Amino acid sequence: MIDVRRLEALVALHRTGTVSAAAAQLHYGQPTISHHLRRLEVETGSVLLQRVGRGLRLTPDGERLAIRGAEVLALLARAEAELDASTSLQAGQVRLAAFPSAAATLVPAAVSLLARRHPGLGLDLVEAEPPEAAAMLRAGTVDIALTFAYPDQPEADGVTSVTVHEDQLSLVVPRALDPGDGPVDLADFADTRWVTGCERCRGELLALCELAGFTPQIAFASDDYVAVQSLVASGLGVTVLPGLALRAHLHPDVARRPIGGAARAIQITTYGAPPHPAAVEAVAAVLTEVSVA
Repeated sequence: MIDVRRLEALVALHRTGTVSAAAAQLHYGQPTISHHLRRLEVETGSVLLQRVGRGLRLTPDGERLAIRGAEVLALLARAEAELDASTSLQAGQVRLAAFPSAAATLVPAAVSLLARRHPGLGLDLVEAEPPEAAAMLRAGTVDIALTFAYPDQPEADGVTSVTVHEDQLSLVVPRALDPGDGPVDLADFADTRWVTGCERCRGELLALCELAGFTPQIAFASDDYVAVQSLVASGLGVTVLPGLALRAHLHPDVARRPIGGAARAIQITTYGAPPHPAAVEAVAAVLTEVSVA
């Protein structure tokens, strides 16, 4: 493997024409430059220099290596500058996966806060439910994710999640069936049709209804919380929705009542052991802040 310092010496000689000028450019002594050039010939097994009178001239192999070496050194300098900018949060791009209701509520606030604190950082957003987000983290197609989990749901393999908010669950009913301000008893709706959402949400709905002593009659299912509320508003059933979904959209013809002790955990999920890149940590910090606000 070619030593970068020796490559720098050859490139400097090619640019300046003499060992003394190369030494001055690199702030080395002439013996150091001469040593690096001799060692470079040994490392490459090529004759790179010819002595001409009291000076040195590059051979064709030396010329080729010096030209390529200049390209390599420029790429290294660019990589160092980009890493420095990313580490100092002056530049960088972070890829975020977020489930739909978080993308509609938490992410805009996080982007705004990030822009004020670190204007050089950019955020690429893709919508994904928690299982897809975990797969994207493992595949390296995103850097960080906003996910959610209901009680007793196992964490996906290989990822680490930190809870930043407890998202209250509410019973959502047509306004005509509004149970009022008292405690909600799901058993009062045992004979009513139900609308459910994603697979995880369906599992939690079944668990809540089981605790209330009945099995719900599920008439419709949709991952779209806007569509779910429209079905409820039309009198086609009742449902359970989390707070972020209701913050993102609340149909005027439905009523919501919190279900005591029922919530899902809003999580920041990453892959691999910390520490994470500074840009990822900065995004995690703003996501945490807007989640608890």
